[in-house]
Amino acid sequence: MSNPSTHVLNEMKKVMNGKDDVIQNVWMTFLAGGHVLLEDLPGVGKTTLAKAFSRVVGLDSNRIQFTPDVVASDVIGFTMFDKEKNEFVFKEGAVMCNLLLGDEINRTSSRTQAALLEAMQEKQVTVDGVTYPLPAPFHVIATQNPYGTIGTQPLPTAQLDRFMTKLSVGYPDFEDQVAMLRNRQQADPLSSLTQIITKNELLALQHQVQNLFIDDEILRYVTALTEKTRNHSSIHQGISPRGALALCQMAKAHAFLQQRDYVIPEDVQAVWLPTSRHRIVMSGVPGTAHEQDALLENLLHSVATPDQAMLATF
Repeated sequence: MSNPSTHVLNEMKKVMNGKDDVIQNVWMTFLAGGHVLLEDLPGVGKTTLAKAFSRVVGLDSNRIQFTPDVVASDVIGFTMFDKEKNEFVFKEGAVMCNLLLGDEINRTSSRTQAALLEAMQEKQVTVDGVTYPLPAPFHVIATQNPYGTIGTQPLPTAQLDRFMTKLSVGYPDFEDQVAMLRNRQQADPLSSLTQIITKNELLALQHQVQNLFIDDEILRYVTALTEKTRNHSSIHQGISPRGALALCQMAKAHAFLQQRDYVIPEDVQAVWLPTSRHRIVMSGVPGTAHEQDALLENLLHSVATPDQAMLATF
């Protein structure tokens, strides 16, 4: 199958002015088979981004607005007795879809947040002892407001680790906001989006990405980077083995976008921040997002880059 990434990204740009890097990182996360956490202030386009990907990639989607009164059964489903059938039947929850948009996930209870864990990791849910597989592909795009916003609470560390990437949309610059306002004076731009691929084609692309070659020297490079986060005085908790695997998967997705069938150090470097920033816990008083990113950048530059001449590319 040919690589339709350019067409997907160009279609997405119709509704997200000036956010090429965010669009690309979400698309790479999908190619790598992962989930996305979008953290930002309200009104910058997080929900629009998720809806646009659902249309362009042809995914069946559900949306759940996380509030304090949302319970686990709303997410994963529940069983109830059907009098006509004289048996218990399973009522699907919001996760029974290809793409789940979880709005403001850090406004709900920790118990409800935890209901997503099995679905995100295992691609299945268990209700009353019965396991139900989720449709394939299955991705979560969760949005959250920055910590400290009224009514929010931090996501559990275990759940953060299950998001492959954490991204920030950010405010548009002057001209991009003017373009956005112009586009919104008529019909909703989402309605004009064209589906570029099907979900089966996305599964095929994910298989291609999974099979890209990654040399042992790149694996050692990834391990050295993650080890740095585990042995730094300013970091209480470093990147887990799951995080290291996510870094490899995202590096493969980046290589795929560059029309290569093998990974080079620059692929790892390109995805280092979005894949790592939510996996570290700072010692003492937590730093700002900017300070954490700066620390991770310094760690990246402190690890020797493998010599490409020594890498096998086939």
